[in-house]
Amino acid sequence: MQKHICPHCKNPVYDDDALLCLYCGENLNRSVGFMGRIKYPGPRIIAVVAIGIVLLSFIMLISR
Repeated sequence: MQKHICPHCKNPVYDDDALLCLYCGENLNRSVGFMGRIKYPGPRIIAVVAIGIVLLSFIMLISR
């Protein structure tokens, strides 16, 4: 079992599936599994999707 440190209160959290700190209740900034990554996307994922949409729309505009 891994120990995770809460970024807010600095207390250890030993639960592997915990998304909230047991002591202060703040978010641990972890996404667990595929659904967690979809629910809490990082800024990199959002940027990649936005750039992909812009490129796809540009290609569709040129091929017209």
